[in-house]
Amino acid sequence: MAITKLMNIKDTGTSDHAGHLNRLLTYMMNPEKTQEEAKVGAVNCIPESASITMQQTKDSFGKVTGRQGYHFVISFKPGETDADTAYKIAEEFISEYLSDKYETVFAVHDDKEHIHIHIAFNSVSFVDGYKYHYANNDWAKIIQPIVNRLTSKEGLSTVELDPNEKHDRYKDHNTYRDGADNFSDMIKRDIDVAIAEAYSYDEFLQIMKDRGYEIKEGKYLAFRGKEMSRFRRCKKETLGIDYTEEAIRNRIPYESLNTYRAETEEEAQKIVYSKIPRGKRAKLSPVQKKYFARLYRLKLIQRRPYSKAWQFRDEIKKMHKLEEQYLFLVEHDITSLDHLKEVKSDLDSERRKVAGAKNKNYRTVKKLRELYQVASEMSDLLPGERLFQSGDKEFETEHRKYSKLNDVLKKEGYTYEEIRRLKEHYHSEELLLKEMSKKTSRDVRIAVSIIKELEEEMIRNPEVDKDTAEKEPEKKIEEKKLIRQPKIR
Repeated sequence: MAITKLMNIKDTGTSDHAGHLNRLLTYMMNPEKTQEEAKVGAVNCIPESASITMQQTKDSFGKVTGRQGYHFVISFKPGETDADTAYKIAEEFISEYLSDKYETVFAVHDDKEHIHIHIAFNSVSFVDGYKYHYANNDWAKIIQPIVNRLTSKEGLSTVELDPNEKHDRYKDHNTYRDGADNFSDMIKRDIDVAIAEAYSYDEFLQIMKDRGYEIKEGKYLAFRGKEMSRFRRCKKETLGIDYTEEAIRNRIPYESLNTYRAETEEEAQKIVYSKIPRGKRAKLSPVQKKYFARLYRLKLIQRRPYSKAWQFRDEIKKMHKLEEQYLFLVEHDITSLDHLKEVKSDLDSERRKVAGAKNKNYRTVKKLRELYQVASEMSDLLPGERLFQSGDKEFETEHRKYSKLNDVLKKEGYTYEEIRRLKEHYHSEELLLKEMSKKTSRDVRIAVSIIKELEEEMIRNPEVDKDTAEKEPEKKIEEKKLIRQPKIR
């Protein structure tokens, strides 16, 4: 039995829009999971440079932001099939369903008992620039039937599901969404969503961390939310049989209906009635309020005549700095000075990791540089080599040179194609790490500047609370009116 799980890959909301997509592709092509990448394939792109190719397609059609791609997982029962058969099914599914319109990477993971296929494809078609559209009920009407037919052809069992059937897990999800929001229900709801988004158990834990949970892994997996005093264990007696660590691990590769139903419900156009007041204001932490107020005041300079802007260049410079600081505070949801210092510490750690990865990538490229040169010379000789192989003896000189260079690569354990792919891979890795290094360095710089300003202000005004003053002087009533204005749009 092969069942398909459907997920969309969101924009990170930062300058690195495709960060989630890039991490997914790296995970998919893990050599330890794919027989040293023997079970990695691609359509309309090269696996090692797929993320760059996908980004270029988005750039060319002006669709850089928003959903970056889609991720399908086709999972088989333990022992039901082998990696070669799964690879064949993946190729046939992509050919039939995506119709050669999207850059697609696929990989067969056979490092666990249950073999499964990962398929990631660009959200924008390189043919016409249209974004992939998932229509309501496509899973039951189109996607799973294709998988059923392909698996049946290989002698495997199929999934028989009624497209109109309401499955229990979907009903449970709605109950969590609409019911009383106690801590147990809150945790179970977040676990459901994290399982739907995750493609591995480690990714599931990271998603839960991103949602603000502390995680404890001992005899039992346990979570603690921001407002919880104690950890809540993932035990059958506490959260239910579907939320034990073993159940979560089993649900990640196999569960698909919850994701499918939740996504179609979310995307369907409906008239929704709500008791929430219209024009709800964003809740800003004291630190964010302070910087928003400063930013608002400085933005008043934009009302002055453009022809006199040179007179206010220092204020303009300060305005851009404060805007950068404010966006940083909102992005990381900074609530206090202590929280800011924790985020800065995490950013320092991330910057060191990126620097280490850059150094490792550089050392690897340095070792391969001579082989790159050999492959480059072979590339120049390749047209002559092909003509010689087709019977044209006039190119025997080129053939001898090509064969000699090919022997050099064989001696080192490589082929021409492998060296070419390695060069593209490490170049892509270099560009990605460079962008990550640039962003982390910028974030650290902003964090340091805000910490310095807040600490200096605390020295100047000892009465100001450490968390940047929930209480503000009476004379700033007008400023408070400005602070309450930001809206989430």
